Amino acid sequence: MKIANIQIDHMNHPVGFELNKPKVSFSLLNTREDSLKKQIIVKENANVVYNSGLIEYTNNFFKLPIKLLPRKKYNVEVSVKGKESATSSAYFETGKLNEPWTAKWISNENKDIQNTLFKKDFESSGKIDSARLYISALGLYEAYLNGDKVGKEFLTPGCTAYDKWVQIQTYDVTEMIQKENQIIVSTGDGWFKGNMGLNGGQENIYGNCQMTIAELHIIYNDGHEVTVNTDDTWKTTSGKITKSAIYYGEDYDSTIKVENWKQVKVSDKETSVLTDRLSLPVKVQEELEPVELIKTPKKENVVDFGQNHTGFLKFYNREPKGTKLIFQFGETLQKGNFYRDNLRYARAAFTYVSDGKEGWVRQHFTFYGFRYVKVEGNTRPLSKKDFKAPVLYSDMNSTGDIETDNHLVNRLFKNIQWGQKSNFIDIPTDCPQRDERMGWTGDANIFFNTASLNMNVYEFFKKYMKDMAIEQESHNGMLTMYAPKMGSDDGGVAAWGDAATFIPWKMYQAYGDIDLLNKSFGSMKSWVDWITQDTKTNNLWTGHFQFGDWVALDGENSALPIGKTDSDYIASVYYFASTTIVARAAKILGKYEIAEEYKEKSHDILQAIRDEYITKNGRIAIDTQTAYALALYFNLVSESQKTKVVEDLVNRLHKDNNHLQTGFIGTPLVNQVLSQNGHHNLAMKIFMQEDFPSWLYAVKMGATTVWERWNSIQEDGSMNPDGMNSLNHYSIGAIMEWVYRYVLGIRTGTRDYQQIEFSPLFDYRMKHVKGHYESTYGDFKVEYQIESDNKHTISLNLNIPYGVTVKVNLPRTNEILVNGKSMNNGTKLTCGEYEIKYIPDHDYIERYKVDTKIKTIMNDKRLVCDINKVSQFLKVFDNKEVINGPAGTFSLKEISDLPSSPLSKEELSKINSVLLNTVIKSERLDDLENE
Repeated sequence: MKIANIQIDHMNHPVGFELNKPKVSFSLLNTREDSLKKQIIVKENANVVYNSGLIEYTNNFFKLPIKLLPRKKYNVEVSVKGKESATSSAYFETGKLNEPWTAKWISNENKDIQNTLFKKDFESSGKIDSARLYISALGLYEAYLNGDKVGKEFLTPGCTAYDKWVQIQTYDVTEMIQKENQIIVSTGDGWFKGNMGLNGGQENIYGNCQMTIAELHIIYNDGHEVTVNTDDTWKTTSGKITKSAIYYGEDYDSTIKVENWKQVKVSDKETSVLTDRLSLPVKVQEELEPVELIKTPKKENVVDFGQNHTGFLKFYNREPKGTKLIFQFGETLQKGNFYRDNLRYARAAFTYVSDGKEGWVRQHFTFYGFRYVKVEGNTRPLSKKDFKAPVLYSDMNSTGDIETDNHLVNRLFKNIQWGQKSNFIDIPTDCPQRDERMGWTGDANIFFNTASLNMNVYEFFKKYMKDMAIEQESHNGMLTMYAPKMGSDDGGVAAWGDAATFIPWKMYQAYGDIDLLNKSFGSMKSWVDWITQDTKTNNLWTGHFQFGDWVALDGENSALPIGKTDSDYIASVYYFASTTIVARAAKILGKYEIAEEYKEKSHDILQAIRDEYITKNGRIAIDTQTAYALALYFNLVSESQKTKVVEDLVNRLHKDNNHLQTGFIGTPLVNQVLSQNGHHNLAMKIFMQEDFPSWLYAVKMGATTVWERWNSIQEDGSMNPDGMNSLNHYSIGAIMEWVYRYVLGIRTGTRDYQQIEFSPLFDYRMKHVKGHYESTYGDFKVEYQIESDNKHTISLNLNIPYGVTVKVNLPRTNEILVNGKSMNNGTKLTCGEYEIKYIPDHDYIERYKVDTKIKTIMNDKRLVCDINKVSQFLKVFDNKEVINGPAGTFSLKEISDLPSSPLSKEELSKINSVLLNTVIKSERLDDLENE
């Protein structure tokens, strides 16, 4: 027996985080023993501050009922006992909590300095037990102690509404303290006062002067404590960064002498905005190396890192003093040349003036979204070994992954994961490269489920939920389009604003944290109340600007990317969904009167939607893929009507040549409702399409991340002329949730996936699939194969962690073989490794039907030969011009249904018997094996 991965509020060894009654969780390995007991002991130094005693092991969560003190390190000892026993430990450390600050905000009198430096010299004597730096800034900062950077994170103190809250970082600097010491804090404009926002943005959104505040607490072995505060003894001057901003990039002149230190200006600014951190550290998670140095047709020098990503550039300077190097960042090439027009107003560049010293150079207070870097000004030949691209994103552990036997699909999954990494820089941004990079609520809402399966995003979204709540508090419950709002009060948009209810609810579903749900409930309810006050129609949400089905392809005007689906319909559906969520959350939280009130309200909204948009027989008034998907996903229709809506969705997709026409709203839903309602084969067909519009289209075009539009780059390689062409935009990557749920089979889970329904839907287009999801209980692993035998046997391997129960619900069978023993389908399995086999009652290879298009049938020579044995009807189509003309778009059934049809019902029946016994050419086993 072994205890592993002890987490405090889903984090490993958190230091300085805001922790209110923290929860301990852990994994248990190498045991299958029942009737275990656990014990949690918490110590501060050698003092036991809590002992749970031996209690029943019902799950691996435990809330610590202790009052935390500021600036204390707590050791958590976890023991599990049965026939065997195991013990392990972890720690967490509190920050300032509500302790008053003894330090003061300090600044330079010159508010226009781009890089303000603050300095303090101090001495230390005696042996040190511990030293902690508690620090923050208005603007971004980096701290240096005796010449070394403090901590491994960047872009601190993070992106927040600085007028409402500013985060404190806590650093252990015990090993950095010397007898003679110098601390320097370097600051830049960042999100605080640098240019941010749409349409050119604005400056000084939250203030106009860089500041810092810090307390360095040194505790000596003899117990006495010394505190070094920011105060009037500090000095300040300007640094070597001559300009920096998030969109702008950075200019760095290493020839500048740092001098003219002056006394700081001490501010009487309140410290009440300062709080212990929620943001995960933004760190260098990996480092890319160039794959190629390119000389473009325009004779440009371009470094290709092979992967679109977010971070900064590191290069080794070999240039003589005074040389000015210019680096520009871009996502793609056009006609082989460097391209950056899709960055709009963002300059996204770095200039460096060499001091003649060799060494590595990087940026400090900005980041870029890029694959390519154009280099100008160099006097020495470029070398690949002189360039690196540190990849930045918030410190989230990977929890899930999927791999199939299709290399294009596997690349798509990597693209989705890279999109998540690139856009999870403290806030869930929309894109990392152009003049936005803001916390768009809709993108975060749409992508959350995929995000939470790919990575541990608990603390990341816990912080973002506070960003959203703060904006709602300032807007009477309305949620702005992005949080923090970055100077814009626009918002109140369906699906985007509904992040206020959906994200807390999804957090509860993914992680089972009722405390977080309770904390968010006021914001959830206030959003629904705001809609009720805002709408111009009783029980429908109308009369407000909406984004509709953003960047959908079915709109009448491609320059207006809201799509064809009625915006008021979408808004009203989300109004209903959010009201339903509030009712359900209230019931869980024991707020029964509120639960009943909002349940009735949701029923009234649903009835209004049905009256306005749905006939009694289930016909939706809006004939779009998204309209049907919304009706099915949110259960707008009764069970008796559902068949009609599913049929209409399938017909709509067939009319659209089995390709999606959806935007941000419909794209994550279509495949889910198809798989839920007996059309998984069609969902797979849509998913596996390789031409525009499809997920694999971008992959085949060389994408290494997910694009904003289905065709941000067109088939001829040119950029979409309609604009908005971010090549790193994760929203339509939300399809990966469907793959986890319906292809891999992790259908549903409860309380951090303590109970899982495992129910994959198999399809011969993916014969081999493996993947996993790691919760705090451990790693649930899945691998399956559709065998190439005549019976198409299904072989599965499951690895279930301790404490997890998995209900196995496999399609097309009543009985399965588990580790050689016959069991009923629907059996529940607990911890262990399992080999499952069964023969489905019918196989997974798709066959021809009477509604298959004539053109498809005629392209299969083997099938045509077999049909000619029972009917001569197809002879008339045995001509390329006929097949490729209008006649080829008909199906045999459509021809048979024509008045005075040349194809009799009897003849159609004979042909149908051949069709149903013939595997579609692309699905044939021999064809697949030969590919």
